[in-house]
Amino acid sequence: MSGGEVSVGFSPVVGGNARVLILGSLPGRRSLEAGQYYAQPHNAFWRIMRMLVGAGPELEYEARLERLRIAGIALWDVLAAGQRPGSLDASIVKATAVVNDFTSLFEREPNIELICFNGRTAEALFSRRVVPSLTPAQSRITRLGLPSTSPAYASMPFAEKLERWSVVLEHLSAS
Repeated sequence: MSGGEVSVGFSPVVGGNARVLILGSLPGRRSLEAGQYYAQPHNAFWRIMRMLVGAGPELEYEARLERLRIAGIALWDVLAAGQRPGSLDASIVKATAVVNDFTSLFEREPNIELICFNGRTAEALFSRRVVPSLTPAQSRITRLGLPSTSPAYASMPFAEKLERWSVVLEHLSAS
């Protein structure tokens, strides 16, 4: 994929009972090629989801998504589209970034009470580009930044990422 091509993201994974929304920035090259969220084999996302809700990489992709839905987890990206040569978030060409329609998502999924960001880029994009367009009630949904599961963020060991991500399970258990 050359730098001039626009990456177009995926539809949200929702199930009508979502209480937690996990947001990335924009699918990387491997994910786009596979048509799957977090398809890069070294990304820790699905290994973390295995530990939290049994949605591990050993399952077929659709089975993983169903486990997320059953657990009350929705999955999406902040951006619907944008230019990004390669897969690094730092390479997203900000001027080409198109955000997803979160107002509609929150209307369809009114039980979302926690938004978790998979990395700082997703969190920053959401704060700058999405929050100003939300209704007052939607803008009050609790937001939490989590360490990126990307292999590019290798300075944090898996065990520490898992510990930080366990807040998702704690939230679902407390709801």
